[in-house]
Amino acid sequence: MAPTITSAANPRYKLARALLTRRGRQKHRRLLLEGPRLIQDSISAGYPPALVLFDEDAASVLAPVLTEAAAAGAEVLGLKSALLASLCQTVTPQGVVAVAPWPEVAPGQEGWSVIVDGMQDPGNLGTLLRSAAAAGLDQVILLPGVTDPWAPKVLRAGMGAHFRVAIRMARDLAQVEAWIGPAQRLLAAATAADLYTDVDWTQPSALVIGSEAEGPRLTASWPRVRPIAIPMARGMESLNAAVAGSVILFEAQRQRRARYPS
Repeated sequence: MAPTITSAANPRYKLARALLTRRGRQKHRRLLLEGPRLIQDSISAGYPPALVLFDEDAASVLAPVLTEAAAAGAEVLGLKSALLASLCQTVTPQGVVAVAPWPEVAPGQEGWSVIVDGMQDPGNLGTLLRSAAAAGLDQVILLPGVTDPWAPKVLRAGMGAHFRVAIRMARDLAQVEAWIGPAQRLLAAATAADLYTDVDWTQPSALVIGSEAEGPRLTASWPRVRPIAIPMARGMESLNAAVAGSVILFEAQRQRRARYPS
């Protein structure tokens, strides 16, 4: 039977609590993962948690993930229900959280990037990261002003993407240019004349996705950017930013798989 933490003064609980804030995550270089699925994703991707805290009243239900985490080297401790609830941000907590290492995923070398500019919604960013990982992107570059990619809500929406695709925080456009090299620059824009299917995605490419409400910020006047659109039917003007990005990324993946079948 795992020991149980009963006090908010416990240093392990206090560490987990600190990771709910951006400052705490940056200070400790650790992430707080909520729920069995995300914990198992971190283990399978090679970033096993150092600490797992679970609701002592749900131990039997959580046995599979607790066993897997312990086998991966995690310290597994019970936690009083009220304390566990204070670490969870979901409407219906799943009874387990974990302190995991900050992933350091190296960028790929295929010349394929997404640049996120102005996106503030955590759910949108997590969804876009999930699609980027699934489509096989080399890197996702975030410009200043984008919501924190390591926040718990983004982690949940990413469904393990954070452990599988390089996420890079750019200081400015000059750094972005250094990271994407000679790649063609594309901008998702609802009113563009060119369609996303008109692009040759088999060459090095960098796709800019802005916020749904305001569009891109820093890249709005970026030179040599080609706006592209997804055609809409029945009077619809645009898609959710993460959905639009996902549609474009999988068209790019389709072209690349056709040109370079594995």
